[in-house]
Amino acid sequence: MDEEDLESTSITSAMFQEGDVQENILRPKMLRDFQGQERVKTNLDVFIKAAVERGEALDHVFLIGPPGLGKTTLASIVANEMGSEIKMTSAPALDKPKDLAGVLTNISENSVFFIDEIHRLKPALEEMLYIAMEDFEIDWVIGQGPSARTMRIPIPHFTLIGATTKAGMVSSPLQTRFGITFRFEYYTEKELSDIISRSAKIINVKIEKDAVSMLAKCSRGTPRIANRLLRRFRDFAVVKGSGVINTEIVKNSIDSLGIDLNGLEDQDRNILRTIIDYYDGGPVGAETLSISVGESIETLEDFYEPYLIQKGYLKRTPRGRMVTKRAYTLLGLESRMPKNIDTDAQGLLFE
Repeated sequence: MDEEDLESTSITSAMFQEGDVQENILRPKMLRDFQGQERVKTNLDVFIKAAVERGEALDHVFLIGPPGLGKTTLASIVANEMGSEIKMTSAPALDKPKDLAGVLTNISENSVFFIDEIHRLKPALEEMLYIAMEDFEIDWVIGQGPSARTMRIPIPHFTLIGATTKAGMVSSPLQTRFGITFRFEYYTEKELSDIISRSAKIINVKIEKDAVSMLAKCSRGTPRIANRLLRRFRDFAVVKGSGVINTEIVKNSIDSLGIDLNGLEDQDRNILRTIIDYYDGGPVGAETLSISVGESIETLEDFYEPYLIQKGYLKRTPRGRMVTKRAYTLLGLESRMPKNIDTDAQGLLFE
């Protein structure tokens, strides 16, 4: 590898860290400030303290869960708690083995290397990671043709943190090399209320207690959405109110934004209505549905479907997506509800 290769890789890493400056203001820096995910926090606290006590790098960590639940934030917290530096990138940014090698040969001892969307990592890069994660060495080919030879390069001990929204797409050999695996769950209204109250203090906005609870209800169990809505409601409070977010501001704001108190957006209702209007309530395949509603299949599966399934409006079956009785009630379409519809609101989730 030459200097140009290493320099381009480190630039990629730096650009990733600068991508969401506004979110960084609200992100907690230490584990004690991280709201929710109590089981994850409790176990991670033990593992970090044990690693620090031994003076070793934390074992590799695998984070699974829908977007916006705090996987990237937790990776930064691990580095802060360990007192080490962190390099952050996403799998699509690692195009060739030299990109990954450039990062691994420039990390410091016991540092953290975070890869977002790790399910999109190319097979050649996965194979390089296998050796790096287990032996803390990488194989590098020098020369070309008959004179080519493989050289094993030692690298510092490090902690790889991989985050994914699609654990099923991560190969089994890669999954088994993570010593610690955490699955993130959607946040409760109480947990979201605590996050909203903390964020309101940080950005210096006044919000009434009842408004906090109402905002938590329409945040889809996701801190990222809660913080985004808090900033938008602040705008409505300044322009159309006294600067204080109250229940009236929340009601007017969600009406303007097309959100209901269940957190459903216009596109959520459009998905359910499309299944009813065009596919008689289902079943319908994900690819066909994504074309019908004008969304990519990734957005449909990663953002919309998990919440609709959790709230009991949609279910995945071996034959495709189907709406439930609750979806007809939500849309006021009880008269079109089939008599033999399955009354099981939750259904089964098939990956």
